[in-house]
Amino acid sequence: MLQVLDPPAVRRWSRLAAETLGRGREEIDALNVFPVPDGDTGTNLHLTMLSAAEALDGLPGDADAALTWQTLAQGALLGARGNSGVIVSQALRGLAEVLGKARGDGLDLGRGLVRAAELARAAVSRPVEGTILSVLTAVAAAVRGAPADTGRPCPDLASVARSAAREARSALRRTPEQLEVLARSGVVDAGAAGLTVILESLAAVVTDSYTGRVDIPARRPVPPARGERREAGETGEGPGRAGRAGDAGHFGYEVMYLLDAGEAEVAALRAELDALGDSLVVVGGDGLWNVHVHVDDAGAAIEAALRLGRPHRITVTYLSGHGRTHPVTGGRGVVAVAAGPGLAAVFEEAGAVVVRREPGSTPSLAAVLAAIRKAGSQVVVLPNDSGVREVAMAAAEIAREEGLTVGVIPTRASVQGLSALAVHDPLRRFDDDVVAMTEAAAHTRHGHVWAADREVMTSAGLVVPGDVLGVVDGEAAVIGADLTGTALEVVRRLVSSGSELVTLLEGAGACGEPARAVEEYLAAARPDVEVVRYEGGQGGYPLLIGVE
Repeated sequence: MLQVLDPPAVRRWSRLAAETLGRGREEIDALNVFPVPDGDTGTNLHLTMLSAAEALDGLPGDADAALTWQTLAQGALLGARGNSGVIVSQALRGLAEVLGKARGDGLDLGRGLVRAAELARAAVSRPVEGTILSVLTAVAAAVRGAPADTGRPCPDLASVARSAAREARSALRRTPEQLEVLARSGVVDAGAAGLTVILESLAAVVTDSYTGRVDIPARRPVPPARGERREAGETGEGPGRAGRAGDAGHFGYEVMYLLDAGEAEVAALRAELDALGDSLVVVGGDGLWNVHVHVDDAGAAIEAALRLGRPHRITVTYLSGHGRTHPVTGGRGVVAVAAGPGLAAVFEEAGAVVVRREPGSTPSLAAVLAAIRKAGSQVVVLPNDSGVREVAMAAAEIAREEGLTVGVIPTRASVQGLSALAVHDPLRRFDDDVVAMTEAAAHTRHGHVWAADREVMTSAGLVVPGDVLGVVDGEAAVIGADLTGTALEVVRRLVSSGSELVTLLEGAGACGEPARAVEEYLAAARPDVEVVRYEGGQGGYPLLIGVE
């Protein structure tokens, strides 16, 4: 038996828990009636623990306890799936906070399990009993009393691990007594069942007693005692607003994303999401958070994150059984985001559905989603700005849940969008069309000039009002004294021996001088290169340049 939970034991535990959850995944999925009867809790917990185990596989063999526990918690956070997976990731964070700084004996494990229960409950907006949170609380109470289990002042590791596993199993069987929808369905809580498997895997590693058998409790109804009928209220594990007992999953979408943000921004996000829906769980820290919520307006949940931080890895899942439909047109289409009237006209003439945005701003998710629905059943989206890409990806996720086929091409500039649109062929297979458009965009170098109206430190040096900044492929490259000279230098850096086409998009109020100068320069220096010039009408950038 182990005396301490050292890094090699943590690795074995994470791998065993992932493998055991994988074998019991379908049985746990079958228990899943709460908060949404979507039958995926076992799968989500398996993927969460698998992410944690694979993160540890990437560590060197001599990694210390602090790094091992930190990596385990971070791997679970990044890979957390579903409501229960997010809560388990926070429980692992609690264990890591204690055991990453300790020897890893029985007393340390007990303290870690207490902290795990505290953090997990704090992460849930409105806790409900009869869930994974109840089991964690019961385990914490049991290990606090672990010294009495052995009669010694300081419990050994095996006694604490066994005590945690026994109490988890006992508390799991009590969940139908605490939550009416479980009793009515004749099941224990699915998330709590998965947690029990994880803690029993820990006990098996510590005591070297794993049998290879996965024992998921039998499904059987446990009616609440007379006078003790309990109704579920709103929670990160719960079905909705208080008074809707058993009405699990009455919101239309599950939204999850990772969020880069500070503590204050996350506090504001919690309040906003809590008003939008239910099943709200926010876990993490140190600037990285995993957010889970059930809502009717998926766009609002994502836009709240966009205002307060940087969301990524956004997923939107349509919760079945709600009868929501969105009429869409048939056929193939393209959606393009444009920052000027001239640009919008160019994209529209080429057949795209255009989403207008102001320079320096991001279009609303609702606007992008509406354009996708309008464009057809198979749609390619051209964000044409790195800052718009996350909104486009989020809108695409929602549209896919509604049955549309959507591809987002990571165009960082309008000229890349024009190149992609130029090779669009609605008669080609959709996947082949996406590949061709992506390649066209990737082979288009892009640049622009900007007349500075404020002081900015760039990789090319300090830019002050009156300077003109030339940008090449997204990087500051030239600081000049005038628009024309800077534009010419940008073109010289973009054009190479293999260049065939240069596209110039004039901004609002540019008066044509920089574009004419570029045309004249190329006519003399590179007569083999074709030049196309449009009035883009974009604000902020007198000239956008694309080179294919």
